[in-house]
Amino acid sequence: MNDIWLTMLLGGLITFGMRFSLIYLFGKFEIPEALRRALHYIPPAVFSAIIFPELFLSDGALNLSLANAKLLAGLLAIVVAWFSRNTLLTILLGMAALFLLQSL
Repeated sequence: MNDIWLTMLLGGLITFGMRFSLIYLFGKFEIPEALRRALHYIPPAVFSAIIFPELFLSDGALNLSLANAKLLAGLLAIVVAWFSRNTLLTILLGMAALFLLQSL
């Protein structure tokens, strides 16, 4: 049990160290504007890489049918996010839709 806590503590320290070092280095150097603009695209790219396979793939195959509950709930969440601009509402309605569609 102590190994788990030690692993979690070391993992946290390593993560903190990596993030802090980048913050510290970016504070010391002037970042070129082109790099600054490019860094803005990283979060949406990573988010898309995580979410899209979960929405579009079922059992390793592309599933664009109306039977794909995850895709339908994701589309509803996109519509809610577009109109409401409210993250919490988007998450709650998307999860409720997924729960309802999976239970049907």
